[in-house]
Amino acid sequence: MVYQPATGARDLLPLDVAQKRWIEDRLQQVFHRWGYHRIITSTLERMDTLMAGGAIQPRTVIQLQNSEDEELGLRPELTASIARTAVTRMAGAAYPQRLYYNANVFQRTRESKHNQPQEFYQAGVELLGGGGLLGNAEILLLAADCLQALDLSNWHLILGEAGITRSLLEAFPPNLRSSVRHCVAHLDRVTLDTLTLSDELHERARIMLDLRGSAADVFPKLASLTLDSSQQAAVNELKALVELLQSGRTFPIIIDLSLIQTIDYYTGIVFEVVTNTENNTTSIARGGRYDQLLGLYHPQQENIPGIGFVFLLDNLYQVLSVSQQLPQTTPAANWLVVAETEQAYTNAFAYSAKLRNSVHLVRVEMDLGRRNPEAIREYARDRNIGKIAWIKANADPIIESL
Repeated sequence: MVYQPATGARDLLPLDVAQKRWIEDRLQQVFHRWGYHRIITSTLERMDTLMAGGAIQPRTVIQLQNSEDEELGLRPELTASIARTAVTRMAGAAYPQRLYYNANVFQRTRESKHNQPQEFYQAGVELLGGGGLLGNAEILLLAADCLQALDLSNWHLILGEAGITRSLLEAFPPNLRSSVRHCVAHLDRVTLDTLTLSDELHERARIMLDLRGSAADVFPKLASLTLDSSQQAAVNELKALVELLQSGRTFPIIIDLSLIQTIDYYTGIVFEVVTNTENNTTSIARGGRYDQLLGLYHPQQENIPGIGFVFLLDNLYQVLSVSQQLPQTTPAANWLVVAETEQAYTNAFAYSAKLRNSVHLVRVEMDLGRRNPEAIREYARDRNIGKIAWIKANADPIIESL
């Protein structure tokens, strides 16, 4: 019998891990520079936590049951878990809280194809208690800094506003609203034309489909929809955000008010970062504002503003693999320490410890014996080990550079 990982799971080999760490380390350095602190939440969550507010669909969750018959699920994303943790375990903390994570998530897909991935890796941030223009700008500029640290240049930001889009949909009959929303989200003009709507509402829906492009194109079309005061205020905030992001810098933005995220807890700006490689468009990050999510978990239902984003590390890996930026080999050891006789074992371990205690990271392997000197040298060359230390019982080490 050949044992394999569970369906949808996978193993990461040393080179896979080295490449994954290359990405994570660069993101983590940026998170630290912006004042964010790492948080680790439980892989398992109660289903009522994940389902709070209807934000996450049960069909996407891999469900389990414990001995107390509690319904549990493997986390399909991190924001809900962090929101729950913030209001229950960090109740006395001052806001804003700047948190980041680096973790695996589990998502059941609709397709039941063999070996369809169900485990994914993510790294992201959550800014809790930071509302308004400055909070929005911080998150988007932080994402841009991360992309620069990864040396990605062929990307652009797709920026929407969930509150505006949701309010524009309220003009449609309740029984058709979800259908219109689906057509807008999928740019489906054919189905939209078949819906039983008045000429005025059909025209409104077509305009919503076209609310995508540069700020100079989109904002005039929005004005043609006769917005109420709250909608106009949201548009003005979106304009101010775009102006702030583009002030004195190149920040590639596409305004897209048809952008509707699959998760429903977003209340303000929503966004996606996509990159183009070899005629393929790949989504590498997404996020948005969720000013009502924390209130679902708060003992007094107190709403605390929040905004964040997540990098999809599996997609990032695919993009960076094409550019050959990732490490192509696992890190080699710097030293191979060889005890030439049994009496030299103690000296060999002591010399290895001395090397490992260097100020800089030094990778040291111990030869495990039973090989002649030429076989030891061949092993070191195959592993790209730079130096061999030959250790005797009563003499100084002999250092050989390869």
